Amino acid sequence: MRRRARQLAAQAAESGDPAGWFETLYAEARDGQAVVPWDDRQPNPHLTQWAKTAAERGIAGPGRRALVVGCGVGGDPAFLADLGCQVTAFDVSPTAIAEARERFPDEPVDYQVADLLALPPEWQGTFDLVAEIYTVQALYGPARAAATRALPGLVADGGTLLVIARATDDPDPVRDPALMPWPLTRRELESMAGTTLTPRTIEQFLDDEAPPKLRWCAEFTRPAA
Repeated sequence: MRRRARQLAAQAAESGDPAGWFETLYAEARDGQAVVPWDDRQPNPHLTQWAKTAAERGIAGPGRRALVVGCGVGGDPAFLADLGCQVTAFDVSPTAIAEARERFPDEPVDYQVADLLALPPEWQGTFDLVAEIYTVQALYGPARAAATRALPGLVADGGTLLVIARATDDPDPVRDPALMPWPLTRRELESMAGTTLTPRTIEQFLDDEAPPKLRWCAEFTRPAA
């Protein structure tokens, strides 16, 4: 299932075009030539589990401005919109964004084509909730570090960065370019706080896949002004 995605990711890691392969994969999947391995046609189950308490805590819900990073074909943005969030969602792949708009024509989501490595400056400090799910783990080398640095600046005063990702307990793993996704170490996860956010919760858990995969679910917060 991941063969083509891994082939494209490995080529990107060697070519210096760290994000262009996403459009190739989504376009091939649209034409029935490949599979997007993380596209389950439903909201991420760890996001839906997290959201059960997020609304009660005022993190997600009516009036909250949310940004979904690397939104793919739109399941997670539509879910957050149904909770009442004012959702902006972006992906580097125009094909993915076009499909998201087609799948959810009635959802009040602002879908945009954008690159996490070169974000619109007007997004800085704008969002009450930034949801990063499985994007950084699909980036390699300098692009991975640059994406990590980009995330904290998107969070508004009093806002939250939510990170859901594949995890590893190895503090210094050897990463094979041909074996995307590359799980996040705890050090990488904690670095997503940058210098402006504070870790609120960091949870490591085994999911329900067969065999189970180790995951992170973490919240980082910016102090209210």
